Amino acid sequence: MAKVRQKGTNAEIALRRELYRRGLRYRVDYEVLKKPRRVADVAFPALKIAIFVDGCFWHGCPEHATWPKQNAEFWRQKIEANRLRDADTNSRLLEVGWTVLRFWAHESPIEATETVVQTVAMARAKRCASTGVHEKN
Repeated sequence: MAKVRQKGTNAEIALRRELYRRGLRYRVDYEVLKKPRRVADVAFPALKIAIFVDGCFWHGCPEHATWPKQNAEFWRQKIEANRLRDADTNSRLLEVGWTVLRFWAHESPIEATETVVQTVAMARAKRCASTGVHEKN
């Protein structure tokens, strides 16, 4: 398990490539909370949008999660703790005005990108309406 990537997974890279192809510029592995420390896989800090790409095993995907037979209790506790941390992260970010998007690693990066594009467009429109300043990208 030590060889499993935590950053720069294939799913994250596929999403980032598609976002870049669509003309969006973003931050990678961006610290969205200091205490407790939380890092978004992709972020649009100025728009307060945090994106997480959750691995099916590590985050307990309802469709694809598998429960190891060896050390079963250890793994169940580990995965449940990850799920609780994800929920806590979502809650904390929402409290301070962030929009949180979570995608499973098995989801289509093209479909995930479409969701991100729409969310970014809405956030930019909202910001333009409140400040009167229009962004070109």
